[in-house]
Amino acid sequence: MKAFNNLIIKTLPMVPKPIVHIFAKKYIAGPFLEDAVRNTKELEAEGSMTTIDVLGEFVTKREQALHEKEEVSRVLDAIKDHNLPSYLSVKPTSLGMGIDFDFGYDNIKELVDKAKKYGLFVRLDMENSPYTTMTLDMFRRFREEGYENVGIVIQAYMRRSEEDIKSVAEYKPNIRLCKGIYKEEIDIAYQDYEEVRANYRRLLKLIFDLDLYPGIATHDDALIEFAQEEIKSRGLSKDKYEFQMLLGVKDNKRREIIANGHRTRVYVPYGEDWYGYSTRRLKENPDMAGHIVKAIFKMN
Repeated sequence: MKAFNNLIIKTLPMVPKPIVHIFAKKYIAGPFLEDAVRNTKELEAEGSMTTIDVLGEFVTKREQALHEKEEVSRVLDAIKDHNLPSYLSVKPTSLGMGIDFDFGYDNIKELVDKAKKYGLFVRLDMENSPYTTMTLDMFRRFREEGYENVGIVIQAYMRRSEEDIKSVAEYKPNIRLCKGIYKEEIDIAYQDYEEVRANYRRLLKLIFDLDLYPGIATHDDALIEFAQEEIKSRGLSKDKYEFQMLLGVKDNKRREIIANGHRTRVYVPYGEDWYGYSTRRLKENPDMAGHIVKAIFKMN
């Protein structure tokens, strides 16, 4: 069954989008900012924080990047106006970094500056390998210009990640550590599941050794257990780390982590540009494939 589900996942591009949306919508708050605000308030009621992301990436037109900037700016206003326990996540390519580095930097700087005035934090999401160096360079530039309200993401499947952490350690960055989900070549990223797990453990230990703040972003029970053991053995106070999970994934596990007294944050994406994000989530959860197949047959 697992092999069959994986086969179906590989054929997702041929699945009608309405069918994919039926199962993908659990991973997104909805099409509108109001949906993200509502989800954040619901999560706050159960003891969780959030980070809000406007869906979109790999923008190729300046007009679109400027439009995205305006929508993202609204997120900052909403967090402030509703006093939400949240911060902003942005994908640099959605704001023009892939078009021109300086153009993207200027767009994101407007948002970072606004966030700073509001007392809010901004996370630069990490995309696929063509943009890794540019994203880290952008982070360094922000920090050198005095913006301390900016953090980064490190992906454990990337072979370069250990050196990347060391290269920015002097800035004492807030790091979201995740496994990584973009398709990469074997010389760039580990392909084996256990190799990725082992590197995640190494990187988390390095982050703790360097006295950096990690967002421990994983749904892997073994890695969550490992992180909790590290936290306990190091005697870390609860302001030294947080766990992070995706909207719609392992809700019961999230509640268990919260019940154990750990700070927890949920990634809450919203917007019309849901397809790319959601198909990556489905690829992370191949068991959903069987349900997709059943839905297709019901349509016929």
